[in-house]
Amino acid sequence: MERVPMTADGYQRLEIELKKLKSEERPAVIKAISEAREHGDLSENAEYHAARERQSFIEGRVREIEDKISRAQVIDVTKLSGETVKFGATVTLADEETDEESTYQIVGVDESDIGQGLLSVTAPIARAVMNKSVGESVTVDTPGGSRDFEIVAVEYR
Repeated sequence: MERVPMTADGYQRLEIELKKLKSEERPAVIKAISEAREHGDLSENAEYHAARERQSFIEGRVREIEDKISRAQVIDVTKLSGETVKFGATVTLADEETDEESTYQIVGVDESDIGQGLLSVTAPIARAVMNKSVGESVTVDTPGGSRDFEIVAVEYR
């Protein structure tokens, strides 16, 4: 069974989503199905079919989250330190061509949100900087071609 690395925040968000699905979404969709059944002929009842589709989605998501939680390898980033990039690190990179700096935290696949600076551990940039140290340069193959970055800072917060 393959472990799924995630930060404590990511684990907590999954638990919150699971609780909401089980305590709010699931009962609401069951009620919607029940109400739609009262309208008669199910073969032409759009409300019933929509509620059943929603129920299918909810049940699939519950199973998916339960699986990830059971395989979770929660990494407490606050207990890590050093200048080498590891899972959970917040990394500041400078584009060697433009000198533009970007900061990302390397997180689990389900936690990634590039708009908030949360970069999936499987992303090309994250893979390129893993196990590298401050001052090292890395080349990242992107859809627009290769780009070179220098690791400016590594923090664990």
